[in-house]
Amino acid sequence: MTCLSTLRRLALIPAATLVLLAALPAQAAEPSPAKKELIAKVISLQQGGIDGIARSLVEQPAMALMQQAGMILQTRVAPEKREALAKEIQADVRKYVEEATPIVRERAQKAAPGVMGALLDERFTEDELKQLVAWLESPVVRRYQQMTPDIQKGMSEKLVADTRAAVEPKLQALDRSISTRLGVQPPASAPAKK
Repeated sequence: MTCLSTLRRLALIPAATLVLLAALPAQAAEPSPAKKELIAKVISLQQGGIDGIARSLVEQPAMALMQQAGMILQTRVAPEKREALAKEIQADVRKYVEEATPIVRERAQKAAPGVMGALLDERFTEDELKQLVAWLESPVVRRYQQMTPDIQKGMSEKLVADTRAAVEPKLQALDRSISTRLGVQPPASAPAKK
């Protein structure tokens, strides 16, 4: 077969086919064993963060429900019943968090290699992963990561305390507005404090 006959045959291939073939992404090369090991190490070093994501996924909706319950307690429940009911709700939320957190944590741990591993492989070179591992293993970073939950908790408590007076009336107004739009009984105003 001559070069000329090969060129003639290639000329028969529609240009669109060549364009489509050129547009196909190249198969991603399998990472080297060393890179796989580094990725696994990064994931292992980030286990606290992975667990934190799982915990947040469980706690955020529970906290939102607690806030809604708090609003309802203040606006629709007799004052003498509020404290007991609040304790029951807190116990229910605690039970939910205790039951749901291990489930979500386990799924997060199983998902991490596929999600984090793929991103680390795609976006970091082997040398960069070595640097990342060294940084994550440093005592200062470990100490900082250990205090992150305390920082988040402290910030959350401070923000809630500092903004409650300004935000609660807006939330109550929103609740009344939504209730009115939905045609349900608007919440009763909280009794005046003496």
